Amino acid sequence: MGLYFRQLLSGQDYAVGDPIATQMVNFSYLLGDTETREAVVVDPAYSPEELLTALDEDGMRLTGVLATHHHPDHVGGQMMGFDLVGVADLLAKHPVPIHVQRSEAEYVTKVTGLSATDLTPHDHDDVLEVGDVAIRMLHTPGHTPGSQCFLVPDPDGDKLVAGDTLFLQGCGRTDFPGGDAGQMYHSLQQLASLKGNPTVYPGHRYTDAASAALDDVQRTNMVYKARDAAQFVDVFGG
Repeated sequence: MGLYFRQLLSGQDYAVGDPIATQMVNFSYLLGDTETREAVVVDPAYSPEELLTALDEDGMRLTGVLATHHHPDHVGGQMMGFDLVGVADLLAKHPVPIHVQRSEAEYVTKVTGLSATDLTPHDHDDVLEVGDVAIRMLHTPGHTPGSQCFLVPDPDGDKLVAGDTLFLQGCGRTDFPGGDAGQMYHSLQQLASLKGNPTVYPGHRYTDAASAALDDVQRTNMVYKARDAAQFVDVFGG
C-alpha cells in the first residue's frame, strides 16, 4: 500500500496572512493512495483552493472530503460569529462527496448552507476506501453530537486523525451547543482502546509537537487522569 498523507497547518502552510486561521491553528489533512492517485481532504476550511493546489502539485486527484465535525473552523460556514470559506466553496467548483457522521449531517447543512443531498452520511465503523487505503470512521461524540475521527492504515504505524475529540493535551470543549462531557469521556476511552498504538494527529496545534503516539498521549494528557466518567464530568464538564 502506498499511503499519501500530509498534515497542513492553517496560517503557516496555507491561508497565510489570514488572522483567524493563524489564531485558530487548525490542521487540515490530505490522505490518499499513491498508486491510484485518489485523495481526500480532511476539514478544508479557510482556503480550500490552496489545499487542492497542494494535491494537484503532488499529482493527486480529489475524490472526496472528510469532515470531523460541523464547526466553521473545520468546514467553513456561519456560526458563533464566524463566516469562513470551506466545503460549500469547494463543492461549488469541485463536486465530490462530503463524508460526515450521520448524526452530524443536520448541523453541517445548517452551518455551511449545503443541502442534505450534498452529504454522504456514515455510521460508526464505516470504512471509506480511497484507492486501496481503507479509512475507518469512528463516531466520537462529546465535542459535537456527530464528531468523528479517522483511523488510517499505515504499514509503518496507523494514523489517527482525531479532529477536536482528542488533542495531544486536552480534548475538545463540551460547553458548546451539542457538547456532552459524559459522551466525551466514553469517546476518549474508545480511542484509548485502539490497537497498535496509532499516532494521534489532532485538529489543532495546541502543543509544540504536531503529533504523538497514542500511548504517550494517554500517559501525559490530563483528560486520561480521571478515574471514571463522574470525575471527568466534574473536571471537564464546563
